[in-house]
Amino acid sequence: MIYFDNAATTPLTPSAAQAMTEVMTDTFGNPSSIHSYGRAASKLLRECRQSVAQVFDVPSRNIIFTSGGTESNNTALKGYALAHQAQGKHIISTAIEHHSVLNSLHYLEKRLGFEVTYLNPINGRISAQQVRKALREDTILVSVMFANNETGDALPIKEIGYLLKDHQAAFHVDAVQAVGKVPIHPKELSVDFLSASAHKFHGPKGVGLLYANDIHFDSLLHGGEQEEKRRASTENLIGIAGLTQALTDAQAHQKEHLEHVTKLRKRFLESLEGLDYYLNSNEDALPYVINIGFPNYNNGILLTQLDLAGFAISTGSACTAGTVDPSHVLAAKYGSDSHRLQESVRISFSDLNQPDEAQALAAKIKEIVGK
Repeated sequence: MIYFDNAATTPLTPSAAQAMTEVMTDTFGNPSSIHSYGRAASKLLRECRQSVAQVFDVPSRNIIFTSGGTESNNTALKGYALAHQAQGKHIISTAIEHHSVLNSLHYLEKRLGFEVTYLNPINGRISAQQVRKALREDTILVSVMFANNETGDALPIKEIGYLLKDHQAAFHVDAVQAVGKVPIHPKELSVDFLSASAHKFHGPKGVGLLYANDIHFDSLLHGGEQEEKRRASTENLIGIAGLTQALTDAQAHQKEHLEHVTKLRKRFLESLEGLDYYLNSNEDALPYVINIGFPNYNNGILLTQLDLAGFAISTGSACTAGTVDPSHVLAAKYGSDSHRLQESVRISFSDLNQPDEAQALAAKIKEIVGK
């Protein structure tokens, strides 16, 4: 089986697995305990936090370990909105966000009376100008993803951050699909909150992080005083060790991995020569994700046929797997009645994929669709 669904999750690397194994066997103490076992665990936790903070070039106090991207997004959006609703109840986001963002915002709308403006792509893109036009005096929060999980499209984070410098609104960025793949420095981007998940960059599932600038927000989990009283619950030290190792490795090889994946993308598309297709990913999309459609060929049928042939791809976000709803991202980009919603698939690469695998996938698609 050849795996091309890396936007859903990535394989755990041996170095990350080794880091986790060492913690399981050698550092099993609770970081909150004051005896020697606890102190050893606490020391490792501090070292992991410092290593992660170094990748983002931020103070270690700004890194909060979570259970993944969904918790990080929920914490930033709900926590900040609850703490600052006296300053306004208007939020700006986009219609192409991950469901952990969209459903958090829907909750704030339905339960707490917030008003959310959802920006739709114009000519296939979200622009900073759209955010500028939507800004109001009572806007307290803007949430825009770094790169889309279905198309790989990059959004204008730096421009939006600059736009918000003189506004009261905090800026949250879901960077789950970008962390570990491209350089990200929250302070340079004027970002207040940034979410990431380890299993998107060859770390373990069930652990992630939230970068939070020195800004107040309500905690969503109530209990102990872990994570500087911002996220109660005994820290998942095994997962955190895996996250840290995977992120450190990704940072060390980021440039070569990006070049490798860019070549994979080029090889795959070149190998499709002669076949009728269209791309839903913009030209400047991150090369890790290709959203591609084949006219008059159902994407569900193609996915099944490729699976039977030994290739794993997807039709969209893994968080909507098992549903019959079409892609909300493509619907926002092209309209809910577009044929692209039934014809498009997502192929997502990682640095572990090889050129001959990409060529083999293209050859199999040509064989299937060509019939």
